[in-house]
Amino acid sequence: MPGEGGGELAGAVAAATVMSFLALAGFTAPATAQDMTGEALGQLMALEERGLEALGTDTFRTLATAPVAAGADAPEYTESWLAAQPEASGDAEWKCLSEALYFEARGESVRGMFAVAEVIMNRVDSPDFPDTVCGVITQGTGQRFRCQFTYTCDGRAERITEPAAWIRVGKVARAMLDGAPRPLTGGATYYHASWVSPAWARRFERTAAIGVHYFYRPRG
Repeated sequence: MPGEGGGELAGAVAAATVMSFLALAGFTAPATAQDMTGEALGQLMALEERGLEALGTDTFRTLATAPVAAGADAPEYTESWLAAQPEASGDAEWKCLSEALYFEARGESVRGMFAVAEVIMNRVDSPDFPDTVCGVITQGTGQRFRCQFTYTCDGRAERITEPAAWIRVGKVARAMLDGAPRPLTGGATYYHASWVSPAWARRFERTAAIGVHYFYRPRG
């Protein structure tokens, strides 16, 4: 969870601050605990007290208890995880990715939706495709048999008629655009439904089978 372990880390920072003060004060630790005399122990305790005083009570308390900010958690690919995410929104890139997931994968499991999203994001990163989400999704649209995502050239209007499904895919799109890892498809940049067998698939390496889709990347 974000912030978990922050107290321990902050406490270590405070301890390091005290030790730095001891070093500046000229205290040299004995080689072993047995070598520490009563006089040396007393000296250490006095210097440590001075170090804490120099740090300040409020500062020490803040360091010891304040949580440390953490990055976004990686997706768990479960319905419970997805349900716990806030309803998402975003710019044109978010809308493009959400629409692609809605029309291509809204009936899939959470893992299946993330897998399709991975392909789109992998294409954005590839020099072989446009470098924006919207560019990837609309590539070839309007050219017969050239569109990359069937829903963009099937002749039917893109209407969102399932609000609950739109909310689900929007959360997946938000997570991916926010930098979620992509461990599911092995760097795939292509996929197709399992009930078809396109000729192009034979030229590529299959990397995963998730839900009703097979995923591929160029060989080598």
